[in-house]
Amino acid sequence: AEAAGVAAGYEAVQTQFYEAAIRDGAAAGDIVLGDEPITFPWVLAPDYLIAQHQGAIRAHLDTVKDSGVVIADTVYAREIPETAATVYHVPLTEIADGVGIRRVANMVALATFAKASDLISYDDLERAVLDRSPGESGAKNTEALRQGYDLNLEDYLVPTPASVA
Repeated sequence: AEAAGVAAGYEAVQTQFYEAAIRDGAAAGDIVLGDEPITFPWVLAPDYLIAQHQGAIRAHLDTVKDSGVVIADTVYAREIPETAATVYHVPLTEIADGVGIRRVANMVALATFAKASDLISYDDLERAVLDRSPGESGAKNTEALRQGYDLNLEDYLVPTPASVA
């Protein structure tokens, strides 16, 4: 949200939801971007869905617009029901493992989103991530961003209507 709002010049609102469970609990974040002030902060019919877990597919896939884009992790979101949305089944976790820290899978996902959406430049995204990366984490975060951004997304495109079992 910061990269799009501050750096790219959009109005931006981010909301987050975390279940009580620290591990394996649901987590979701909505980001609303616009050219005008935002009066409603929740996403009802997303243009984009990043699914890093099967639960996100179950909970949110049917709300994605038919013209929307889904970026799903190949490790934790293995099954994708049929959808009219464009689906990229990307090895987010495997790429993060290659960086050496599994928790940077979200950085791979952010970069993949930036590339798929063309809403945020790589430089703006990297700057926002570095501004929020404590200590030595910036190097690993930017390595994960670069690897995600450098992917050829067409290699991960699921044929339409998209479905992975």
